[in-house]
Amino acid sequence: MTPIETTIESRGVRAPFDVAAARRRFPALASGFAFFDNAGGSQVLAEVADAIRDYLLTSNVQLGASYEVSERATERVAAGVRAAATLVNADPQEIVLGGSTTQLLANLGRAMAPDLGPGDEIVVTDADHESNVGPWMRLAERGVAIRVWEVEPETQELSLDRLAGLLTERTRLVAMPHVSNVVGSIHPVAGAVRLAHAAGAKVLVDGVAYAPHRAIDVRAWDVDFYALSFYKVFGPHNAALYGKRERLLELAGINHFFFGRDAIPAKLQPGGPTYELAAGLPPVVAYLEELGRQVSAEAPSARPIAAAFAAIAEHEERLAAPLLDFLAGHRGVRIVGRRAADRDGRVATVSFTIEGRRPEEVTAHLDRFAIGARHGDFYARRLVIALGLAERGGVVRVSMAHYNTEDEVARAIRRLDEVL
Repeated sequence: MTPIETTIESRGVRAPFDVAAARRRFPALASGFAFFDNAGGSQVLAEVADAIRDYLLTSNVQLGASYEVSERATERVAAGVRAAATLVNADPQEIVLGGSTTQLLANLGRAMAPDLGPGDEIVVTDADHESNVGPWMRLAERGVAIRVWEVEPETQELSLDRLAGLLTERTRLVAMPHVSNVVGSIHPVAGAVRLAHAAGAKVLVDGVAYAPHRAIDVRAWDVDFYALSFYKVFGPHNAALYGKRERLLELAGINHFFFGRDAIPAKLQPGGPTYELAAGLPPVVAYLEELGRQVSAEAPSARPIAAAFAAIAEHEERLAAPLLDFLAGHRGVRIVGRRAADRDGRVATVSFTIEGRRPEEVTAHLDRFAIGARHGDFYARRLVIALGLAERGGVVRVSMAHYNTEDEVARAIRRLDEVL
């Protein structure tokens, strides 16, 4: 395979990004299979698997004891928490780990429920994964009014004007996605936070579809809560929830009765974190920081992760552009979302439909050539219904990551051309 080098200059990054070197860190990529279902689950770094294996074979004991192996295990889990905090630019005391984003958001809903009731309002969107809609919809049983921030029909994006019309003095929470896992558009989180905070409401952001593609900075955005899945960010099936410390302290506990409101994160982690998976998180952050130092060699970055994701965004823009151009050139194709690969407006998650073809027909054709795309609604069923695509089986989704290559995209385009 010919190495693809993308030089970032306009964004403050000087050295080239070598995708071939990045691919060598992911053993699954050596198979020759083209992985284009990364929004559903990314490939895993070799170092992550090594760390999990080593934890299980050398320090698989209960945490918190005074003996040496337990102390080592405790530190390895704490290192996982620190890694998650580094990824989102937070304090480790503001991180809660869990098995999945779905579970963490369900837990958050349970913890917020005792303080919500009739007269309170929550804003959800029709653009999100159900994980960040269902827990809040269920609070209607307590008399909470649920208001839906709908996407704009023309763009399938969330507008701040529409949000402003939904906020009242009774709004307690705005739950929104940073990126739609179907459309791929980047939603205006910072603007939404400003509007919501001005109305006295908190903001929870589902960052699952954003985290593999762009740097997260919860402090800069001033969000109250932010959730992500390491399963989509080159790591194990594990997730993290950030919360401002004062917001976490406000929450009721959902764990054993003897964990008080100040017992963070234990009061929000029934059963505790999965130790070996927490131990697998530091290699993810180490990899991104290493990449950031490489691409910013001539202009050292104060935050290497930001430099890494600047390089990733540029490379992924180059991947998405030919696919979007190809799809836009066919009259029978409907691209869901932005038709341009502009990195400021979208990530490299591209969804579309083909007139006269069921989505499963398209993915079945790609399967024959070792190209792994996906079809369906991806648990964003409310959005797919709103788009009028539910009865036809949803969309075809080609979701790319930084380790994909232009050659793989060209290969997918050739095979898609056969079904158009």
